[in-house]
Amino acid sequence: MVAIAMLAMLAGAGPAAAHNALVSSDPEDGAQLAEGPERITLTFDQFVQDADVNQVAVTGPDGGQWAEGAVEVRENVVTAPLRPLGPAGEYTLGFRILSADGHPVAEKIQFTLTTAGTGTPVAGATAPTDGSDPGTETGAADNAEDETGSGGVPIWVWIVAAVVLLGVGLTLALRMGRNAQ
Repeated sequence: MVAIAMLAMLAGAGPAAAHNALVSSDPEDGAQLAEGPERITLTFDQFVQDADVNQVAVTGPDGGQWAEGAVEVRENVVTAPLRPLGPAGEYTLGFRILSADGHPVAEKIQFTLTTAGTGTPVAGATAPTDGSDPGTETGAADNAEDETGSGGVPIWVWIVAAVVLLGVGLTLALRMGRNAQ
């Protein structure tokens, strides 16, 4: 009977909520652009929590910072304004958002500006020497794997442990009840 109850509980356990996944971006990863966009748009598969920890940084080929202004969240879409881009070359877009399940999600996207623009980077913002992305307090885009990887114990381990503990407790309670009679 206990085995049947444990199997029923495991069969009914649905998958744990996953972190948000990027569905699309504007500009797209690997895009070749003749003109820089006015804003970055990131679309996720789930609701993004509107929190002060959401960040978007755009680093140019010269190490300058090009994102300027507040990050805006509307359901599953995150946008951030950009300054007019400057030098031609590869730009790295790093973001860190607070996922629907409460965990931070960070990633990098790269795009290339094929024709130099006339813009100038944010004053005083340059690439740090420690390898982290500028504009983020913790180098979120460089630490994307650490934040979204399997640094903790998977949820299924906790579910199995709870079911086993419940089964042991139920077995002990049934045995103790029989001995009392």
